[in-house]
Amino acid sequence: MQIRAWEQSIPLANTFRIARETRDDTQTVACAIEYGGVTGYGEAAPIERYDETTASALAFLAESGGDLGSDPFALEEIEARLGRRPGEHAAKAAIDCALHDLQGKLLGIPVWKLLGLPQAGPPTSWTLSLESPEEMAENGRGAAAKGFRRLKLKIGGRDGLDIARVEAVRAALPDMPLQVDVNEYWTFAEALENVQHLHRFGVQYCEQPLPAGDPGGPELKAKAPLPIYVDEDCHTLADILACAERGHGVTIKLAKSGGLREAVRMVHAARALGLGTMLGCMVESGLGIAAGAQIASLFDHVDLDGNLLLAYDPWPGLAFTGGVQVPADAPGFGVAPAEGTAA
Repeated sequence: MQIRAWEQSIPLANTFRIARETRDDTQTVACAIEYGGVTGYGEAAPIERYDETTASALAFLAESGGDLGSDPFALEEIEARLGRRPGEHAAKAAIDCALHDLQGKLLGIPVWKLLGLPQAGPPTSWTLSLESPEEMAENGRGAAAKGFRRLKLKIGGRDGLDIARVEAVRAALPDMPLQVDVNEYWTFAEALENVQHLHRFGVQYCEQPLPAGDPGGPELKAKAPLPIYVDEDCHTLADILACAERGHGVTIKLAKSGGLREAVRMVHAARALGLGTMLGCMVESGLGIAAGAQIASLFDHVDLDGNLLLAYDPWPGLAFTGGVQVPADAPGFGVAPAEGTAA
């Protein structure tokens, strides 16, 4: 098997803010694995929070040709060989996803069917960028008008307005299911107080209110009147048991876990421990989002809106229908590079 990779720089439709960063575009890495004249594609969305960049992902992928071997179905052996090199989970996810896409194309079936799963999962949330309360309320109305059936509010502004943001969105959309994501930006005292307000406004759950590893995590879980989900605390299967001590649920992302195989292991382990599960994403193209959509049916909640935040999607083919990101019936992931995309 032959592998090649290239960087993608994609502008966003609007400036996107979370607690720790503001961005107007996104940089990811696409990879292609060719076997017998058939090509499978995967996307790496490196996370600088974990010392991964497009440069480090490209370097990892460039060195991975010798680890692939000659059998695209030998996933266990390939994963073991890649695992000898630490880190670079986003790049490993790109390889894992490209191999699944390749397998589906070789067999002539979509990946969700290859995995024995239903085609569609729960409706995806739409992420509201961290803005003023008034702007977030207006943006929430716009998302509802576009067919989104749940909202994820980015908060953690450290300006005393986080609860006002939630209150404004709730007033604008009284019946809309809401979740909030703090991205590690509350202290324990702030979190303990703020979750009481979130519960009052009917927020379904609060994602990563404390910094990863914060010693107050177990106490907050015990005292919170609504579920706490952990994201930055949760990377791979090895983290799930510890996450059960800190949260009521986990957020699983392909870019953190290393691909579809590890994400599937994680969701089953989480369920065995009685945890809620959410499938998340980075700001990435339809290639990465389509990969996640193949396993969305395994999760309680889905946040797969990364491609919908873009000014244009270089990998079309995923259908947004009735608030759900529905993978195609076509072989593999069912997405293909748009004209002019370097593939």
